[in-house]
Amino acid sequence: MSWDSEQVVGVLKEVKAHERRVALTPDGARALVDDGRSVVVEASAGEGAGFADDEYRAAGATIVDSADEVAERSGLLLHVKEPQPSEFGLFRAHHTLFTYLHLAAAPEVAAALQTSGCRAIAYESVEVDRTFPLLAPMSAVAGRLAAQSAAMYLEARNGGRGVLFGGIPGVPPARVLVIGAGVSGRHAADVAAGMGAEVIVADLDEARAVAVADEIGGNSRGIASGPGVIDALAPTCDVMIGAVLVPGRSAPIVITEATLAAMPRGSVIIDIAIDQGGCVAGVRSTTHQDPVRTMGHVRVSATPNMPAAVPRTSTAALTAATLPYVRSLAAGWTSAVARHPELAGAVNVEGGRVVHPDVQASLGR
Repeated sequence: MSWDSEQVVGVLKEVKAHERRVALTPDGARALVDDGRSVVVEASAGEGAGFADDEYRAAGATIVDSADEVAERSGLLLHVKEPQPSEFGLFRAHHTLFTYLHLAAAPEVAAALQTSGCRAIAYESVEVDRTFPLLAPMSAVAGRLAAQSAAMYLEARNGGRGVLFGGIPGVPPARVLVIGAGVSGRHAADVAAGMGAEVIVADLDEARAVAVADEIGGNSRGIASGPGVIDALAPTCDVMIGAVLVPGRSAPIVITEATLAAMPRGSVIIDIAIDQGGCVAGVRSTTHQDPVRTMGHVRVSATPNMPAAVPRTSTAALTAATLPYVRSLAAGWTSAVARHPELAGAVNVEGGRVVHPDVQASLGR
């Protein structure tokens, strides 16, 4: 089996803790089968997102008992999150792995993929006209969840300062600072404004921040970002949402120890950038089971895989975005790149080497 031949498509069950998404819906499997492809799905892969094995069977896919069997029978392997240590031995030189990788924050995964010799294509590295179409749907979900979660953590019963997001007549709402006006920041700001909060969108590109604020309306405004700006606003912010992204690289620290110290007691920070190392100084990952902790006097949530909290929505959105690429990859690498040239630039690891320049820079390889 070579990368350039037609590929059997394999769908692996996610094994990362609290990850309930699956890389392909039954409808996605049916589309591939209609293309004449074979689809192999690991048993119960879709269970966490509410998709039963029988739905995949009805779509024409084959259900197998183990990840080893999926890998043995498939050339194109679909995943949602980066491989876990228990999966490192699955991959071989003939495999193409298509998944979120975020290797800048996972050097051990990069090393394992190098050892395997496989081609690993990162969803987050697919770039078209300076946009990231496979990152966008999960960024949207994460942004919307960030605002939703912040409102809950701000409640006194959850250790927050007891401020109602939307306030009431005569009592001001929460002030929410969203740092970053990309996809996740825009969606976080949209939900926060929709809940009635005062929203400030800060971005290094002031025009983009203003455009987002104008788009979402409500009690919102856009400003130019920077360390001095964030620190000056910190004493008045009930919530900060860190929504910064440098594709292929570790997230920049935009919320410093000084920022944390200046925020009110019981205020809340949501670090959406934790999948790329986090944008809060000294932050440690939280989990879906234990999603918020105290840093000093501030409540901080930095949970990787935020979209896994709503796996059915996330799986449907992910499949809609990835399926055109999967259909092309299943026909062979040369034709896939001819149809989608951006795939070539999304390869992170190939032939035993880290080949993406931003990932190389982050990992020093």
